[in-house]
Amino acid sequence: MSTIFDGLSLGAIYALIALGYTMVYGIAKMLNFAHGDIIMVGAYAILTTLAAGGHIGLALVVAVVTCVIFGIVIEKVAYKPLRGASPLAVLITAIGVSYFLQSIAQIIFGAKAQTVTVATFGTVSIGTAEISISSIITLIVGAVIMAGLTLFVKNTRTGRAMLAVSEDRGAAQLMGINVNRIIMITFAIGSALAACASIFYLMQIPSTEPTLGSMPGIKAFTAAVIGGIGSIPGAMIGGVLLGVIEKICLSIPVLAPYTTAVEFAMLILILLVRPIGLLGKKRREKV
Repeated sequence: MSTIFDGLSLGAIYALIALGYTMVYGIAKMLNFAHGDIIMVGAYAILTTLAAGGHIGLALVVAVVTCVIFGIVIEKVAYKPLRGASPLAVLITAIGVSYFLQSIAQIIFGAKAQTVTVATFGTVSIGTAEISISSIITLIVGAVIMAGLTLFVKNTRTGRAMLAVSEDRGAAQLMGINVNRIIMITFAIGSALAACASIFYLMQIPSTEPTLGSMPGIKAFTAAVIGGIGSIPGAMIGGVLLGVIEKICLSIPVLAPYTTAVEFAMLILILLVRPIGLLGKKRREKV
């Protein structure tokens, strides 16, 4: 049972990151492969705040603000000039931004991993299982954030504008929606989610390094594709599914060394059966 709880909490982290991928793709129609490195930015913001004597609550606020600023600046400087460019040009730019962020972090903080003690939590007994309190906190807060995001998108004017832009950018612009503003807000929200994911990630693995966001970012992208890229509920389901499978594989000694291979094999199998992902929607291409 503890394995399932740990898997659900890890899945909540992947889902938070995957939401950033899926929102940006759904609205801006681009894959922001630098999104994983925003987690690294958040982790270093938390490290710096705690090292300066700040409280964990202040560290979270600083991380969110820092990541949002980085997300907006990256969108304005790197991606906005490529509006209308080929997908390959945008993809190469995203990879370049990713390496740029990693290099800046390496110059400022060094290449070695640094320990980050976010908070000390114990365990709680549920039946015969010992469950980490940090896993419970991650699961609950992650679920609240994802539910709040869903309500925001469905019930607010900005959220409905996001849905309109994702359906038809040209028609949305004709209806008076500021597409550039909506895309900027989408990057800001995705970066804030990455900051929240960074603090939950540090609860499970209390260290940070310049390449911290690489593997979680790739796995979160995998979760987004499994759930259906562009679908918010799909990103949640894909993240939770991936997290549970990862923890189950790690708990089985025979499978533990091949955990990553199992995860990506699952991605291939799901795409062979359903190429658009579990909750993905088929889109008609206009000619």
